[in-house]
Amino acid sequence: MARKVGTCGLTRRGLMQAAAGAGAIALGAAARGGEKASGPRPNILWVVSEDNCPFLGCYGYPLARTPALDGLAREGVLFENCFSQAPVCAPSRFTLISGMYATSCGPAEHMRAQGKCPKQMRGFPAYLRDAGYYCTNNSKTDYNARIDMKDAWDESSNKAHWRNRPAGKPFFAVFNHGITHESGNFPSARGKQPPTAQATDPAKVVLPAYHPDTPEVRADWAHYFDQMARLDEQVSRLLAQLAEDGLAEDTIVFYYGDNGGVLPRSKRFPYDSGTHVPLIIRFPKKFRHLAPGAPGSRVDSPVAFVDFAPTVLALAGVAAPDYVHGHPFAGPAPQPQQYAFSFRNRMDERYDFVRTARDKRYRYMRNYMPHVIYGQHVSYMFQQRSVQVWYELHKAGKLAGPQKFFWEEKPEEELYDLQADPSEVKNLVGSPEHKEVLARMRAALREHMLNIRDNGFIPEGSPLEGYDSARDPQAYPLERVLDVADAATKRDPANLPRFIGWMEDPNECVRYWAVMGCLMLREKAAPAAAALAKRLTDSSGQVRAAAAEALCYVGDGSAGVAALAELLAGHENPWVRLQAANALDHIGRKAAPALAAVEKACADANNYVQRAAQYTASALKGA
Repeated sequence: MARKVGTCGLTRRGLMQAAAGAGAIALGAAARGGEKASGPRPNILWVVSEDNCPFLGCYGYPLARTPALDGLAREGVLFENCFSQAPVCAPSRFTLISGMYATSCGPAEHMRAQGKCPKQMRGFPAYLRDAGYYCTNNSKTDYNARIDMKDAWDESSNKAHWRNRPAGKPFFAVFNHGITHESGNFPSARGKQPPTAQATDPAKVVLPAYHPDTPEVRADWAHYFDQMARLDEQVSRLLAQLAEDGLAEDTIVFYYGDNGGVLPRSKRFPYDSGTHVPLIIRFPKKFRHLAPGAPGSRVDSPVAFVDFAPTVLALAGVAAPDYVHGHPFAGPAPQPQQYAFSFRNRMDERYDFVRTARDKRYRYMRNYMPHVIYGQHVSYMFQQRSVQVWYELHKAGKLAGPQKFFWEEKPEEELYDLQADPSEVKNLVGSPEHKEVLARMRAALREHMLNIRDNGFIPEGSPLEGYDSARDPQAYPLERVLDVADAATKRDPANLPRFIGWMEDPNECVRYWAVMGCLMLREKAAPAAAALAKRLTDSSGQVRAAAAEALCYVGDGSAGVAALAELLAGHENPWVRLQAANALDHIGRKAAPALAAVEKACADANNYVQRAAQYTASALKGA
C-alpha cells in the first residue's frame, strides 16, 4: 500500500569517510539491518530516451533492432513492470527530480505547470552533491517546478559530461536522447534522421487491437521501430565512451524511457501504452551486492519513477529526505511495492482527470471526467498522420469494436488483465470473476490519493493548489471531496438533490464537484437548473465555468453560452479562460453565439487558450 506522507524511505545515517577508489569516492553505503557497510561508492549514469514503451528485443519485440540495449539487459537486471507517473514528460520529470508525486504539489499534475512544492524540497541530485558527487544533466529539464538548478546540478547543458568532473569525484550523470520523441514521427520530420542499416517493413508490424489497420498507421509504427534502432546506436556510443574512460567497472548504468509512447493512444493516455517504460540497470561486479538480481535476471515487482530518487540515493549511501514518497528498489535494503500509481490531468490545452493503479498483472483506472472522450483534439498530438487518419475514420463511421472506444465517452471505471489483454480493450469491471481484484485495487487507489493529498480534485488555478495548502484539512477536506466526486461520476439522476445541496457548501472543491455531477448528467440535470444558474455568480471562476457548461445542456442553453463567452473574453485567470474554451468546444454548434469571444481568444496571452480557441473557431466557421 502507499506509504503515509511524512515517512522516510531510508533511515538517516551519517556518512563514513574511507579511501578513494578509481572513479569513486570511498564513503559509507546505506545501512542494512543496522550494520554499516563501507567501500567505494559507484558512479551512476542515467541513459534516458523520450516517448517510448519497451520496444526492445529484450522485451520481446521481434522487429526491434536494439543490440546495445539487449546486451545491457544480458549484463544487467531488466524490470518488466516499470511505469512513469504520468503518460507525458513534464509531470513525470517532476517526480524524477523530486521523488514526490506531482499530484501532491498542484498544479504539477498538469502538463507544463509550476508545482507548488514544500519549501524544503530540492532537486535530489543536490543531496548527492552534498555527499561529494559531481552531478550533470545533458540536458532536458522540463521539471514542472522551479527547481534551483545551481543547487541540483554542477552543470546542466548540452555540454554537461562526467568528463568535466574534478579528479577523484564520483559522478551522477544524466544523458537525454530525443531521437525517439513524438515529433520524430511527424511528417515534417521524416527524412531528417540519420539513415539506418535497414528499414522496418510496415507489413510485418503487429498492431494493437485498438488501432485501425491502415497504411498510415503501419507506416508510423514502422518508422518508430527505426527511431528505436537509431536510439540504440546513440546508446552504444555513450556506453563506449564509458568503457574508453575506464569507468565501466565503477559505474551503475540505468537505461529507461521518460514516458510511454509514441503511437496514438499511448503518450498522454494512462494505459500501459502510455506509462509502461523500459528499465534496465547494469551493476558492475564490485557493486553487484546492491542489485536486486543477478546479471540477466528479470524483476516483475512494479517500480515507478517516484522510486528512482530514493533508489539512487540508496545506491550512493545517502539518506533520502523525509518528504520523498518513493521507495528504493535496489541498494542495501530494497523495498518491493505491490502497486505503481499513475495519472492523467490537463494535457496541453485539454482537460481530463484519470487515476490508475497497476500491479504485476492488472490495471485499474478511475475516470473522474468520464463525459470527456480520450480523443480530444490536442493540436500537437494531431500532427501525427496516424492520429489524423484514425480520427477521419471515426468521423466517417468506419470504426468498429475497440477501435471506436478512443472516440467515445469513458466508463467510470476500467479494469484490465494485461496477461490476457495486452491492448487493454476488454474492461473487466463487470466480471464476477474479477470482483475481488476490482475491490482491492479500487481501495488501494483511494488510499493512495488520500495519503498523498491528491491535488487533482482542486480546479487548476485555485489558491488551494500546492503541497502546503492542500494539507490543511479545513481548506481541502479531501475525503469529503472524494465522496462528492465519486457521486458525480456515477451519472445517476437520483443524486441531483445531493448535488443541489452540495452547491451551497462553503468549500470551493465541494461546490465544483457538485456542479460537475450536474454537467456529467447533461439534459438529465434539468431539475438543478436554478441551482446551477445561481453558481454563475460563484466566487470561484472555475465553479462558474463548470456551471455555465452544465447550463448549456439544460433548455436552450443560452445563459450558459453567454456566461462562457464572458469568462473566455475577460476573466483574469488563464485557467478559467481555458476551462471556458474547452467547454465551448464540448458543446459544438451551440457555441455559435460565442464566436466573437472565441475569435478574440485566438490571440490570448496564454498559448493553450489560443490553441483551444483556434480549433473551436475553425469548427464553428465550418473549416
